[in-house]
Amino acid sequence: MPAPRVIVTRPAREAARWVDALRAAGLDAQALPLIRIAPVEDRKDLQAAVQRLGDYAALMFVSAAAVEHFFDGAGDIAAGLSSRCWATGPGTVRALQQAGVPASAIDAPAADAGQFDSEALWAGVHAQVGPGARVLIVRGGDAAGQPAGRAWLSREIVAAGGVCDIVVAYRRIAAPFDEAARALAAEGASGRAVWLFSSAEAIARLRTAMPGTAWASARVVATHPRIAEAARAAGFGAVRVSSPALDALVASIESFA
Repeated sequence: MPAPRVIVTRPAREAARWVDALRAAGLDAQALPLIRIAPVEDRKDLQAAVQRLGDYAALMFVSAAAVEHFFDGAGDIAAGLSSRCWATGPGTVRALQQAGVPASAIDAPAADAGQFDSEALWAGVHAQVGPGARVLIVRGGDAAGQPAGRAWLSREIVAAGGVCDIVVAYRRIAAPFDEAARALAAEGASGRAVWLFSSAEAIARLRTAMPGTAWASARVVATHPRIAEAARAAGFGAVRVSSPALDALVASIESFA
């Protein structure tokens, strides 16, 4: 039996890369972005953070989008940073290197780590934080530009005696959802395609876009246990957890065949 179609729900540019990789692995992958990345409406906080880079022992970037929007318009500052740059996964590492940050200045979980998250990152960088060490977390925000996401890492930094600042570099807003998107989502709801979720927020956006839809027949591959928990709580029927590494994702998706 052939592997089922895969619905990739990441923001458009990231979804395109994932679709290309999955298709190259022989899968029928389709993009259905549920979140759109948008710039902040007022960059004054970003510009102020750039001016204070010398105050920070480390800069933590939550995503590739955080890197791109932080360094956009900031000139050629990446190569000369004295701060360490923290990243939770390979995509963010790649974005930092493309921005000009030397590989020797980047800390991230190993490429073959079981999970790419704040916990895995902290295990490798906690020794860098002592009393008074200041860390800037560069993250996304909601539609109004307010910080959105987990506060776990900031609490750990403070507990270690450090000081944690947060700056919002971009906004995560609802992506357009037209009739073609609705038809593809209905295919996923019926179980004829497998959902690939890399954020719990995408699950929430999907439920908002498809009110009243029954998800009991839907099949999901989630890239983190927390995302899998959100899918089960939303009523998705068959949920599996996979490492975000391509080989692991392909194996998980094909296991639904």
